[in-house]
Amino acid sequence: MDRIIERFKKYISIDTRSDENSNTSPSTPGQLELGSILVEELKDLGLEDAIQDENGYVYATLKSNMDKRVPTIGFISHLDTSPDLDGKCINPRIFIYEGGDIKLNEQYSITEKEFPFIKDVVGKEIITTDGTTLLGADDKAGISAIMDALEYLIKHPEIKHGDVKIGFTPDEEIGRGADLFDVNGFHADFAYTVDGGPIGELEYENFNAASVKIEIQGKNVHPGTAKNIMINSIRIAMEIESMLPVNEKPEYTEGYEGFYLLDEISGNVDHTVINYIIRDHCNKIFEKKKEDFRKIVEFLNDKYGNIITIEIEDSYYNMKEKIQPHMEIIELAKRSMIELGIDPIIQPIRGGTDGARLSYMGLPCPNIFTGGYNFHGRFEFIPTESMKLASQLIVKIIENNAK
Repeated sequence: MDRIIERFKKYISIDTRSDENSNTSPSTPGQLELGSILVEELKDLGLEDAIQDENGYVYATLKSNMDKRVPTIGFISHLDTSPDLDGKCINPRIFIYEGGDIKLNEQYSITEKEFPFIKDVVGKEIITTDGTTLLGADDKAGISAIMDALEYLIKHPEIKHGDVKIGFTPDEEIGRGADLFDVNGFHADFAYTVDGGPIGELEYENFNAASVKIEIQGKNVHPGTAKNIMINSIRIAMEIESMLPVNEKPEYTEGYEGFYLLDEISGNVDHTVINYIIRDHCNKIFEKKKEDFRKIVEFLNDKYGNIITIEIEDSYYNMKEKIQPHMEIIELAKRSMIELGIDPIIQPIRGGTDGARLSYMGLPCPNIFTGGYNFHGRFEFIPTESMKLASQLIVKIIENNAK
């Protein structure tokens, strides 16, 4: 247990926030730094082919110790953390949670009222932030679990396994994690992203996703003489938001329900830019959501005189279509969980992973848990036991794959 915690603390101390405004790969130097450290650790474990390529992707192979060939399995996690908050966690708190609210600092607490599921981890050792940074469990817990599992397998050669491929990707949080992934060079028959939440999560459905950028060119004149002349681009942005369904926003949805998220708005009377993301599990509804945006812009252009432009770009698609012909890999993970005494929780991802895009690139790639909670914010935490169970699950999947 101490070993995986030390790995995790080391990884989260490196700021690997991705940056969607960067055109490089990886988008930030911290990801190169972490990737370089991981390559050295992989080589120290005996994975001699470990490399970090020119785009920041880390690849390695744990070679088979069997005489017969079995399917080649891969495990993938991402190097970056969410760009929403400081990603350099140098002051994590590790303690036994005994119940009640968790005070992170004078300003922030993880409260039972807001996060009732913390009652599920009473009596367990957990790692939290100090309230000033991300923890980075998304997805450095996944990286830690993979590294821990590799070390265990190397120290226990009696556990038979085929070739195991490792991939650590940059820029997953900004939707680019699979952009330059070398699927053909990876040479895996299937893989799992280790990028999920609480114990038991096993996911092969995710949102269809798109981004929407709308630019509004207003007309600014002195407000004292503005009648019948001024076109306030900020007010038109507000009008667009008001035309979307109120109940289809993230704070009102769950399960298979999709949403529109107003992600960013900037501007003034003269010019405003608004960015949305669209999410839905159902492809038909997903396409309708995109069409609704186009109709809103068309309507307002008729109203105000062709002052609005819109760009819609698909980000990723629901992997279910690509996983269903290979349900044996879901059964492999499910059986492995049950053998470890873990109740599988098969549910849709209310988000996306590298695995969604990799599945469409020819590498079937469902998602398994890391054990973390409250990703992408200062309230993130992870039970140490859960991270260790993620490592044990990786070992068990590899072992069962060899049988």
